[in-house]
Amino acid sequence: MKILVTGGAGFIGSHLVDAFIDQGHQVVVIDNLITGQRENVHPEAKFLEMDIRDEAIRDVFEAERFEVVCHQAAQMDVRKSVDDPRYDAEVNILGTLNLLQASAKIGVKKFLFASTGGAIYGEQTEFPASEEHQTWPVSPYGVSKLTCEKYIYYFNQVFGLNYALLRYANVYGPRQNPHGEAGVVAIFTKKLLQGEQPIINGDGLQTRDYVYVGDVVRANLLALDYPENDYFNVGTGKETDVNTIFRLIRDAVGSDAPETHGPAKPGEQRRSVLSYKKAQEKLGWQPQVTLEEGIQKTVEFFRQKLTENIPTS
Repeated sequence: MKILVTGGAGFIGSHLVDAFIDQGHQVVVIDNLITGQRENVHPEAKFLEMDIRDEAIRDVFEAERFEVVCHQAAQMDVRKSVDDPRYDAEVNILGTLNLLQASAKIGVKKFLFASTGGAIYGEQTEFPASEEHQTWPVSPYGVSKLTCEKYIYYFNQVFGLNYALLRYANVYGPRQNPHGEAGVVAIFTKKLLQGEQPIINGDGLQTRDYVYVGDVVRANLLALDYPENDYFNVGTGKETDVNTIFRLIRDAVGSDAPETHGPAKPGEQRRSVLSYKKAQEKLGWQPQVTLEEGIQKTVEFFRQKLTENIPTS
């Protein structure tokens, strides 16, 4: 099939591009390279440097005639969404609408959407949260992702655009951006490898559900072949606090850095963990990579990248 991957130069998107090409699909990547890196793009993929809000996207759809859209591009920094909710909405909602209109016009067969389980449910009342948990997001980012889910449902009802909505937990792994606020695993890993001191926000007892990028890729591949329209959590069902994440990474790096705490971030969600029971029952998916294994793979990746960047003379 011919598949468009938006955000295909980014962390999750580039892994998906690799997997689709390995399966024999023809892949086109659209990425504006604000956070993505050209070097992440598989050499067999066609690359277009574009923003998903660009109206010229519709010309690309007409020319390429995609059968599947795998939409991973997003403004995904929760704190940035709080600081600038309008920008968050422009990228996540209007950008997605641009893709949906183009998809409907040419008759795209399936729309795979990267949603969020970490932000869409808000402060959880059940642990782990199922897909039927109430959706009262407490950040503009969560609101924008939920809004996109509703628009995708609308396009299915009116235009027959088939879909799968994948509500990711906290994804980590090789190629994750270690800059900014997103991706505590990548941030801590790079700092410790460079001999710097990571700072844990608050008491470090806030929990998240950390799922390895390779497991997320498998969920997308299974959802691509799933014949019904549905939505799925993609997580591990296990809560891990930030203090534990720091210790696991410190051990994997071989550092003796102390556990150092800074001020808590206001409004930060306290607990987040997702049930994957529905994905297990309907897709045959469950997480396979343990947190310890995933962190080891991530540390090895960043260690290699740092080695490559050290001048030889």
